[in-house]
Amino acid sequence: MTTRVLIVGAGSAAGENLIRSLRTADPSLTLLGGHDDRFVLKRSAADARYLLPSPRARTFVRAVGRLVDERHVDLVVPTSDAHVHALSDGRRRLGRALFLPDRAVVALCRDKYRLTRALRRRGIPAPATHRVTTLAAIDAVFARLGRRPLWCRPRTGTCARGGSAVASPDQARAWIRLWQTMQGLPVRSFTLSEYLPGREILCQSVWDRGRLVLANTFERLSYFGVENIPSGVTSLSSLAKTVVTPAAPAASGAFSIDVKEDAAGLPHVTEINAGRFFMAMTAFDRVLKYNMALTYVQLARGARVELGETYDAVDDYYMARDLDVEPAIFHADDVFDGIEEVGA
Repeated sequence: MTTRVLIVGAGSAAGENLIRSLRTADPSLTLLGGHDDRFVLKRSAADARYLLPSPRARTFVRAVGRLVDERHVDLVVPTSDAHVHALSDGRRRLGRALFLPDRAVVALCRDKYRLTRALRRRGIPAPATHRVTTLAAIDAVFARLGRRPLWCRPRTGTCARGGSAVASPDQARAWIRLWQTMQGLPVRSFTLSEYLPGREILCQSVWDRGRLVLANTFERLSYFGVENIPSGVTSLSSLAKTVVTPAAPAASGAFSIDVKEDAAGLPHVTEINAGRFFMAMTAFDRVLKYNMALTYVQLARGARVELGETYDAVDDYYMARDLDVEPAIFHADDVFDGIEEVGA
């Protein structure tokens, strides 16, 4: 009997990249799609599409549970943090249809300040970070960290929302006031941390009961829409490449990990997305030796997966993304194929 997988967030970039990856890896899978926005859902390539309540609605888990029962869904796969948190809180209702880290781990990773403190206590490199208690206290944080710029960001959120490098206490106060006024983010929701100027490495990993099954790594080279973003930074890659890096950190469970190198090249964990893949990185499944998305499904269904190697590393494959087009994957040797340069 075919495995039936419900992709929550179908129609979004993350959902459709995942659907393409799974369909290519195993055409026998039945891929169902769910979303709370019918316009986003309408563009999904899922085999069947279901309009769900918002993941922030109290009825979300109940609706997903009904779909699991009535459509005999074997696995529910979240594609955003909002879905992960809602499904994690409702795991008693959904039972074996979920393959998520422990609820406490999901909650810890959601709070970037708590996560950073937990990592540093365990000797895992992470940027020195302080809470912003009041706007007046920002001067003391700058003095304590003793370097500039600092990185200012909220404790929760995705896509680098509210994050920016700030060169002075006055600039930090102005940045926080802007988000407080325009977006309603409280002053106490922000943190200040040391700024890491090095490469930005993304690490996806799938674990099974404490056993690392598969990991791969990528470097984020440029960002979407930075012309309209004052900080010049988001977590949405417009250009990324596969890299081989032996310093990627370990994790317990299924995680996507953001790593930033300091000036000396030492990687620091800056963020962990528990329970889901990166929005675009499953597009690389087509050139990697092992399909990360399919491995996830197999483990969730109780299969014993033995790949012979845990680090799936290929170098110099690029992914280029833009709005309204499927991500393109190509090797560095092929960048100039079929392109004729015209001089002035």
